[in-house]
Amino acid sequence: MEVVPETAVESTEAVDDVHLKILAGGTEANVQHFRIDPGAVVPEHSHANEQLGYLLSGALDFHVDGETVTIEPGDSYVFHGDEPHGAENTGDEPAVGIEVFSPPRENPDWRD
Repeated sequence: MEVVPETAVESTEAVDDVHLKILAGGTEANVQHFRIDPGAVVPEHSHANEQLGYLLSGALDFHVDGETVTIEPGDSYVFHGDEPHGAENTGDEPAVGIEVFSPPRENPDWRD
């Protein structure tokens, strides 16, 4: 068994005010912690990995296919592989959550 405490991993600022940490990972999936500060925007992007998430606190607007979907604490979501998506925090508090990527997202471009 491998345990990876969130506090033991240094955050990477993927884009302005968007903080990501890749946590535990196996051969089929990995876990990512995110914090998206108020006003931050994640530009539209896509990747081959399926992306499943759960919002712990705050609120987050996802932009998919020209529509905006707002998620709140306790909501879960999925983006299928290669589905273009972006996000924006229009609220007053950080949006914090966890995501699972399958297959594992080992070398995302924001880690460079």
